[in-house]
Amino acid sequence: MNVRAIFIDMDGTLLKTSNTISSRNMEAIYRLNHQGVKVFLATGRHYEVTAPYHKELGLQTPMICLNGASIHDAATGKAMQMITVRVNEERFHHLTAEIPCNVMIHTANGLYCKQTNEEIDYWTNVGQSPPRYIGDLRLANYQDVLKYSVRTGAPSPELSTLFVKEAEVINWNDGFELVAPNVSKWSAIKSLLREYRISANEVAAIGDGPNDIQMLRYAGTGVAMGNASEVVKAAADFVTGHHESDGLAEFIERYLLNSYESIVI
Repeated sequence: MNVRAIFIDMDGTLLKTSNTISSRNMEAIYRLNHQGVKVFLATGRHYEVTAPYHKELGLQTPMICLNGASIHDAATGKAMQMITVRVNEERFHHLTAEIPCNVMIHTANGLYCKQTNEEIDYWTNVGQSPPRYIGDLRLANYQDVLKYSVRTGAPSPELSTLFVKEAEVINWNDGFELVAPNVSKWSAIKSLLREYRISANEVAAIGDGPNDIQMLRYAGTGVAMGNASEVVKAAADFVTGHHESDGLAEFIERYLLNSYESIVI
């Protein structure tokens, strides 16, 4: 398998439910990097809660964040690319106010949210960057939106479909997300491949969520985690183990590492 670059999702792929990287995943990535394969993170997370893990892995590659809406330089954290999304704000807030949900708005200047929760508290702790605003978002003065996240606690296609003419919609089991039209992890990957002069056929992508489907489908080698849904698995060339059982390392060890390589960590 001729792979020059691998793009790795974080939640449900690289990370365990405890938000930690296992020693086996760490070693597999270290060896792959040492072998000369470029390793990238491609996540729905914002930069501040991606960078600490990127640093822990010792990566020097740009980070794809917010489902491809932003790409950040490894050394400085500065945005190399940001693509904003525009929806009718009055209509958006009217629709989301009618149902019980939390709304998180990721902007170029930080996070704005309707209310805090355990996830946001975790983001604040890891990224050392608290929300810029918590409360009625109709009163918030935000701009340059990169991603909207609506958490209803259940699938909400009847609501998310109302935004398909304005944004790229990603449906989750607990709500949906909106980014700019034609923005995805794969669109960000393509821009990096041009820069690194790597072809799509030389790329592996691995993930577990609906925001990973495009990169699994269009990368030379798409790998779904064992914990992925059947829809995500159908988009992939391979299915590896569960994220709690180091499925990421399992794939790397089996298909990407040179069998003769032996490194003492």
